[in-house]
Amino acid sequence: MKLVIFGANGPTGRQVTAQGIAEGHTVTAVTRRPEAFPPSGPRLRVAGADVLDPAAVARVVAGQDAVISTLGVPYSRNPVTVYSEGVTHITRAMTEHGVRRLVCVSSTVLFGVPAPGETFFFRKVLEPLVARTMGRTVYEDMRRMEEIVRDGDHRWTVVRPAGLFDTAAVSAYQVGTSRLPGRFTSRADLGNVLLREAVGDGHVRAFVDVRTTEGVPSLLDVIRKEAFGGRKPTPGEKERARV
Repeated sequence: MKLVIFGANGPTGRQVTAQGIAEGHTVTAVTRRPEAFPPSGPRLRVAGADVLDPAAVARVVAGQDAVISTLGVPYSRNPVTVYSEGVTHITRAMTEHGVRRLVCVSSTVLFGVPAPGETFFFRKVLEPLVARTMGRTVYEDMRRMEEIVRDGDHRWTVVRPAGLFDTAAVSAYQVGTSRLPGRFTSRADLGNVLLREAVGDGHVRAFVDVRTTEGVPSLLDVIRKEAFGGRKPTPGEKERARV
């Protein structure tokens, strides 16, 4: 298949790109910084484009079989619009060029129900702190993105992972259409789910959770690496994080 991946230069985007190429698909990796994307063979096309530029989005969507969005931005107190504006441009381009299959990423928080089997502290203190304070503007825009996708007429799937971490390989992960137990999803597993959905029709017009069940890190390890990275990001780093 011909797959176009938005946010391809991010950690999840690179996972989907590498797995797609390994399976024999032709991948167009879309990033604002094409010079920073590692080359990986004849089945890869790296396209320099900003998802906020509708004309650029239309050019890379043309001729594709499916679209995968792994767009992501760091938490911010400022308003966030990348998810909703980006998917608006993507879906309009898909309609214009007759592309039907869309798979994108949001968050397990958007199921709106407590994590099954979790501790009182996690359900009532930690997750609300992240969802309603630290990540409020990000999750608000994810909700707007999901509404745009849901109300459209494409063959869409929204994947809602939990806290992300890195692993070297895909595991025997769990997938479901309701919130699953567990706190973490590896980017390798998330990338694999995105690819499986894009090339198949397993969960059309559905919200899907994915959870890694083996080799997961501690909550403290993930907070240190993913949320803080050992230091506070500079304004320039926050801007460059939007791939």
